[in-house]
Amino acid sequence: MAIKPVRVSQVNSFIKRILQTDPLLGNISVIGEVSNLKYHSTGHVYFTLKDENSKLSCFLAKEQLQFLHYQLEEGMEITASGYIYVYERGGTYSLNVRDVLVEGQGNLAIAFEKLKAKLEKEGLFEEKYKKKLPAYPRQVAVVTSETGAAVRDIVKIISSKNDQVRILIYPCLVQGQGAAADIAGAIAEVNRLFPETDVMIVGRGGGSAEELWAFNEEIVARAIFLSEIPVISAVGHETDVTIADYVADKRAATPTNAADLAVPDKEKLLGSAAEHALTLQRGITEQIKARESKVQLQDLGILKNRLLDRLILSGLRVDALWAGLESGAKNYLVTAEGKTEKAKLDLLMASPLAMMEKGYGMILDETGRIASSVKGFAPADSLTVIFKDGKINCRVETVERSKNETKI
Repeated sequence: MAIKPVRVSQVNSFIKRILQTDPLLGNISVIGEVSNLKYHSTGHVYFTLKDENSKLSCFLAKEQLQFLHYQLEEGMEITASGYIYVYERGGTYSLNVRDVLVEGQGNLAIAFEKLKAKLEKEGLFEEKYKKKLPAYPRQVAVVTSETGAAVRDIVKIISSKNDQVRILIYPCLVQGQGAAADIAGAIAEVNRLFPETDVMIVGRGGGSAEELWAFNEEIVARAIFLSEIPVISAVGHETDVTIADYVADKRAATPTNAADLAVPDKEKLLGSAAEHALTLQRGITEQIKARESKVQLQDLGILKNRLLDRLILSGLRVDALWAGLESGAKNYLVTAEGKTEKAKLDLLMASPLAMMEKGYGMILDETGRIASSVKGFAPADSLTVIFKDGKINCRVETVERSKNETKI
């Protein structure tokens, strides 16, 4: 009996129903090496998982990409978890990936260095962005698992060092699926709900590289960088270094070390305060003694003697000034008298009377003006000759001009 032929679409539809209803293929994990990796412009990721004998096409939706713990790279060996999906129209099938687990320390190192280089290039590790830890915090927030040993150690250390500091425990997942998003969300929530917090400790106790991986994820790094509250990273042991350590404002070797860094020792503070108080008291006492000594030195007897000494010294200065003034005045008078006598002599020498003493006379014309020349005189003119002891009224008989002057 011949089998009735079916259409291609019917075959693909049947295969799709078989494969997508199989419980094993609906939740399967596949180990393989990543190849043909393509980040599409739509945000989806396409790649192939291969082993030495076969290949499997894989699809990672952009909605799932944000929850990916690792950045995929060619050649990485991974475990991809998801479900088999049949593309009915093309007659192909693929593994639609929900989650990826990187296998092997080498591949983890590749993913670590890849993210580290990316964030370092963006400047998230730069010292200029790191906030200083407060010297005297009043509240410390601890973002970690509420059941781990780390939280107990942190609370114990802080309480023993300084019982005046309030401790806020903000629990979150620290490993496994969703841990990174939970840690990042907790950091943001503490900033929003408890802005009065002075410092935040983010971390967990020791574990394998896979168990600590949540602190190597980009979402956690960016949450720490955006925190307004200073963050101390405290992940694993001293040898464990995570991306969170590079971004945090301060890295602690262990959660216990983070508690030490976060708060000052109360007893040491009290001791230091007592020492400062004692030093201040000694300084004040020394100042008082110094002032008392100055007051004692300045009694009435000493003040009287000092005042008398000053008066005597001032008197001597006045006497010296007066003697100088008197000497200067005398010298000035002598000089002035000499100048006066000289001026007097000069006046006498220039006076007509001095010339008259030598036998000279002064001739006045008819108008009473002094005549200095024969010019202006004519025969019969009247003139007056004045001597030192009197005058003579005369009349001109003739006028004779000297040398080349014409005789009148």
